[in-house]
Formats: sequence, C-alpha cells, structure tokens
Amino acid sequence: MAKEKFKDKLKSYLVRCNADTPPFFKKLRTVGVVVAAAGTALVTAPVALPAAVLAIGGYLIVGGAVASAVSQAAIADAHADCPSSGSGTEEEN
Repeated sequence: MAKEKFKDKLKSYLVRCNADTPPFFKKLRTVGVVVAAAGTALVTAPVALPAAVLAIGGYLIVGGAVASAVSQAAIADAHADCPSSGSGTEEEN
C-alpha cells in the first residue's frame, strides 16, 4: 500500500515537471542556472582563492540548483495534477 502511494506521488511530481511553467518561474529558473554556473566558476577557478570565496561559491551552487528545481516544479494551473472529482483516486470513483 505504501509503495503504491509512493508511486502515485512520484507520478504526480513527474506530471508537474512536464506541465507548462509560468513565465515568472521560467525567468527564475534561468537566474538559478546562471547563479549555479557562477558558483561553479568560483569553485573551479584555476587560481588560488581565499576559503571564504570558495564557501560563497558552494552556497551559490546550492542556491541556484534549488531555485532551478523549485521553479521547474511550479505549474500554470494549480489544479492540473488533482483528480477531477476531488474525492480520491480513480479506483474509488
């Protein structure tokens, strides 16, 4: 039973990720990718940088990746992944 619930939640998440993303979140996703790329450039720089700069680069990578992932999961229609009847799964209907 728990395994079926997990599969349903995973399927719902994958449907959300493939749904249309609102324009604001498309821009936020792009900004997140740019921030993560800037952090990666700082961390992998071929010159010796202070430890504080490397730590900031790591935080930029994590922040950019999280912003991109959350932005990708946002959808234009708030009820796109909900059942049409609103009372559970298809087996109950």
